[in-house]
This record gives sequence, structure tokens and C-alpha cells, in this order.
Amino acid sequence: MKGELRMNNSIFDNIKHIDKYGKEYWEARELMPLLEYKKWDKFVKVINSAKIACKQSNNMECDHFLQVGKMIKIAKGAKRNVLDYKLSRYACYLIVQNADSRKETVALGQTYFAVQTRRQELSDLEYSKLSEDEKRFYQRNLTRKGNNSLNIAAKNAGVKNFDKFHNAGYKGLYGGETADDIFKRKGLRYREDILDNMGSVELAANFFRITQTEEKLINDNIKGENDANNTHYKMGSDIRKFIASHGGTMPECLPTPSKSLKQLEKEKVNLVTNN
Repeated sequence: MKGELRMNNSIFDNIKHIDKYGKEYWEARELMPLLEYKKWDKFVKVINSAKIACKQSNNMECDHFLQVGKMIKIAKGAKRNVLDYKLSRYACYLIVQNADSRKETVALGQTYFAVQTRRQELSDLEYSKLSEDEKRFYQRNLTRKGNNSLNIAAKNAGVKNFDKFHNAGYKGLYGGETADDIFKRKGLRYREDILDNMGSVELAANFFRITQTEEKLINDNIKGENDANNTHYKMGSDIRKFIASHGGTMPECLPTPSKSLKQLEKEKVNLVTNN
């Protein structure tokens, strides 16, 4: 591990998860080795100290340290359930503050969790005040991180052909359309990303598909590429039925924004440069 410590903040981004509500979290057993702790019982002492600090700051412990079970492999392929925690960014910050600061990655973690700009979790009221383009950027950020997390779950389920896997989800949600069909219907140019050319409502539907599929793959311990693809298709199809039952607009009928998010980003850069 020592030879790998010349890292940047991405080591903490790489183990970040996004739940079905779009909230970020870290798993304690994944954070432990990054902070150079080899034994869980020693790391638990750090977690317990962080919990005390959380209470002393008048924060609800359960909002930041969610105790969960986790299956791990032991000898001869057997598995057993062990204690783990889903940690908020604030919980991680308290943990690194109570960890051994002589460890290089602990110091790096203190900088990452305390200083790095945090993606704001918007309340419903705050979200409603955003412009449509701002909502699109927010939802696109969620789908991007959600897809990264989904890909990990799909890989663990045995998926190798990720194009086929993602197309299964699109076909369920879009009534048979693949990513290429969506691309052509929207009249996009070569290499344009279909998600960058969706409105906030369409992005939100896709984010729901992504998070629910990931949860299903993990909770039902789905194994095998065909079963994973079928799971993704069914989840997309179920969400489509839900939209229809509530009188919503089908995703393929939603308007394509006049400008992609890439175009909007470029315009922002040009505006700053010209000024």
C-alpha cells in the first residue's frame, strides 16, 4: 500500500456510492484500507470516536452513521455477514479527524472531506427554484455517478457486454428503443451523448431506472449476464408502466432541449473568457 500512497483525492471518489435518492455515501469497510487500517476492531474505535463527535455537534448520529450488514468472503469460498456502516460525507470527515494523522492518506482524507467542494443535496424547495438548465446539470450529475455505481454492480453480477446491458434498460423504459434508436430520434451528431440531450424530467426517469436496477442486482444477488439484462429491462419497463399509470409523458415523447449540456458548458467557458 505504501508505494501507492502518492495519490490524489480520486481515491475517495472511487469508493463513493450514490443511493436511490441521489445521496452520496461511503462504506466503512471500503474506507478502512484507504486510511491504512488493517483490523476492523481498531477502525471501529475511530468510528465510535467520530460518533461521539457527531453527537457533541448536535447532529443526529443515525443521519450520518447507518449501521448495515455486509456479506464478505472467507475461507474456501464461504461467506459471512459482518457489520458495516453507510457513512455520510460529514461522518467521513469526523472519522478522518479522529484517525491517526501520521498516516498519509488520513491527512489526504482530511483535506478531501473538509475542503473539497461538496455537491449540494438540494431540498425540494431549492430544486424548484433552479432553472430548467440548472436542473438538467443537477440530474445529469446524478445519472453520471449513478451509472458508474450501476456498472460496478453489473460487473459483479457477471455482465461483460455493457452495451447490451444498458440497452436492455433503455428498451424497457423507452418501449423498445435502444440507445442508438434514441440517438437517431433526437437527431444527434456523431459522438453526442444522449443523456446530455435530455431535459430534467427525462433525466430523472433514467436516474430512477439506474438506481432501482442497481439496488435490485445487489439485494437479489443477481448472477449471470442474461439475468442482469432481464432485470434491467424489467426495471425500465416497470418505471414506464408507473409513468403511464400516473398520466405522465412517455420518455420518447418528451422534447429534446435545443442545446446540449456540452454546448451550455462551452458557452459558459466562452462567456468567462471573453469577460
